[in-house]
Amino acid sequence: MTDSTTEDTETFGDLGKILVIIPTYNEIENIARITGRVRAAVPEAHILVADDNSPDGTGQAADDLAAEDPNVQVLHRKGKEGLGAAYLAGFRWGIDHGYDVLVEMDADGSHQPEQLPRLLTALRGADLVLGSRWVPGGSVVNWPKSREFLSRGGSTYSRMMLRVPIRDVTGGYRAFRKQTLLGLGMSEVASQGYCFQVDLAWRAVRAGFRVAEVPITFVEREFGASKMSGNIVGEALKLVTTWGIQSRLGKIPAPVPDREA
Repeated sequence: MTDSTTEDTETFGDLGKILVIIPTYNEIENIARITGRVRAAVPEAHILVADDNSPDGTGQAADDLAAEDPNVQVLHRKGKEGLGAAYLAGFRWGIDHGYDVLVEMDADGSHQPEQLPRLLTALRGADLVLGSRWVPGGSVVNWPKSREFLSRGGSTYSRMMLRVPIRDVTGGYRAFRKQTLLGLGMSEVASQGYCFQVDLAWRAVRAGFRVAEVPITFVEREFGASKMSGNIVGEALKLVTTWGIQSRLGKIPAPVPDREA
């Protein structure tokens, strides 16, 4: 299921240069689809495909797309190092290349590009916007109840342990202002997967940034295999618990801002 209609036809030049970062590992069936949908939804946005040396040829396919479209760039990474590392590399690339807004988006279509204007519109009054499955109007499509329970439970547990006013703290469809990322202390972030998303959202709240949530419809992938694993869930549970305890003991320092290159 996809939302075939772009919700907002306005442009977003007032936000500055926009970069959509799409990490990939074995997404050969999805990469052309997702880049095409992003270009149609927000034509002024640029795309950075951050490929972790996919053995299925995703990196080469992305190069082919970039050769045809100057708004598409490719960051080739040495190997599979995890979602968090890919996004951090993409953020740094984007900041170094003068982008003002940096967007996280999955390659598999679960984050619908047609809803990106919703996030960008909200960013006009915020420093970080989260596409949320668990606020009124948000939803998931083609998920088993067990996975929905795990995701809702993970967000609820993280929200309670870390005391953050965010309903979907594990979600990965996000739009950041450049200055927000610089203020989060990216050089200190070492978490991956679900916990990477929790870490960034918590850092934003602790740093005093304006965080907004907008409803999205999350659609389960049609092609390829999910990268979610028990290890990722286990890491998230362990780290969130540790962070929550340390926070209550006053042992979590404020994020140290990064300097712009």
